[in-house]
Formats: sequence, C-alpha cells, structure tokens
Amino acid sequence: MADSDRQEQSGGAPDQQWTLYMDGASCKEGSGAGLILTSPTGEEVTYALHFDFHTSKNEAEYEALLAGLRLAVKMGSERVVALTEWRLPANQQISRGNNRRADALSKLTLTCFGHLSKEVLVEVLKARSIDERQVDSLSVAQPNWMTPIIDYLQHDILPDDHREARKTRVRAPQYAMLKGTLYRKGYTAPWLKCIDDTAGKLALKEAHAGSARAHDGARALTGKVLRMGLYWPEIHQDAIELTRICVECQTFTPTQEAPPSKMTSILSP
Repeated sequence: MADSDRQEQSGGAPDQQWTLYMDGASCKEGSGAGLILTSPTGEEVTYALHFDFHTSKNEAEYEALLAGLRLAVKMGSERVVALTEWRLPANQQISRGNNRRADALSKLTLTCFGHLSKEVLVEVLKARSIDERQVDSLSVAQPNWMTPIIDYLQHDILPDDHREARKTRVRAPQYAMLKGTLYRKGYTAPWLKCIDDTAGKLALKEAHAGSARAHDGARALTGKVLRMGLYWPEIHQDAIELTRICVECQTFTPTQEAPPSKMTSILSP
C-alpha cells in the first residue's frame, strides 16, 4: 500500500497534525488556563485564559480543552492532539515536565493576567463553556392517604368501597382545607400540616439524624415532628422503624440491665 493511501485511510496526513499543550489551574485567588498550540511547521500560539467564575481543578481542565479546540478551529486546524497532565479531560496524559510551560502560564493568569497581554494572547471568560440549565421535572401527584379526605372536603366525593367511604366520612371532620392544603385540626394545639408518607419519612430522618440530630427514641421523635407542625397517620410506626434500623441508636443506646426475674430477699437462718 502506498504512503498516500495509508495517510488517506488514517484520516489525514501526519504532518498536518497540530499539537495542543494545555493546563488548568484553580485556587482561592481565581481560576485560569494556559494553552500552547503548535502548528505542523513548528509555529507556536501562546494563549492565556482567566475565568471570571470559580471552577474546580477538573472544570478548569475541561475549560482549557474546549478553549484550545476553539482556538485550533480558528487557526484552520482539522487534526489536533491535546496533551495534558490530567488524563480525565483528553485521555492523553503527559509528564509535568513536558507540560511545564502551559502549567506556568495557567498559574500566572490567576494573579497577574493583566500584564500578560503584552506578551501573549489573553482572553477573559465571563461564563462557563457549558451552562447546564436547571429544568424542573413535572410529575403527576400519586394518590395517597390524603386523597379521599381532600375529595370529600372539596367535592363531596366518597370512595366507591362502602367501608372506605364510611371511614372517610368519620375521619373528615378531624381535617380542614386551608388555601389548598390539608390540615389536621387541633383544639388544644396548633393545626398540623398533612404530608404524604414519603415526605414524612424525610422529615423523620432530618429530625432524627439531620442538622439538629439528637437520635431520640421513637416516642420523643414523634413528638418532635409533631411540634414541627407535620402530620401523617403512620408517624409513630415510621419513627419506630427508623430508630430500629439506625446504626448509632442500636450501638450507643442505653442497655437494659433489669434482672430476668423478680428478686427475693435471702433471710438469714
């Protein structure tokens, strides 16, 4: 096979390959990147980036890679080999000694990038190259224990099952709707906001082992959540289950040392 055929089959001639040395830096003072793009004829383009946003080390490496590819496209390159000390961004890892120029350039952009404009091309990135948009996912509310009570209070609709309908009719006077939210009435205490089982278990975990954790027992944990103004019918059973599977509670709970049988006095003969 001729050399020209090999070059065409491999996707281009080797002497048309551009080489990109890059390195990203991130610290408390700021973030930046250094790029050195070498043409097939040996000409070098030195490029410095200063980020106006905080990045981690990995993010700085990725920004350096994307900026280097954009620079290569502007220079008319169709084949680029990207070299960096970190294997993660480009899957082309080199030693620190072979990349010391780009590494030094990236660190200079952190503090004195204003003086570099006289020697190298300097660009300030105002925003990330890839900005992920936060999209709120919409989900249809699933029926839960509150559904029949809400339907009865708002629309006077009862379940088809006779026993469930009777149960709903008996329980409904204990609840009230306020601005579209179901509350359990309290005559000697504030009304409690009703939530489903999933949200209730999350509230139990937060009260039990969250930022205000105390690893209380099931009864104390139930009272703590009720004082938070939340309610669901299985609150005490869920509290028992949570404390039963909690490793800290099972490890450090006070042990019961009561005798197995009633003690009797020993009379002297």
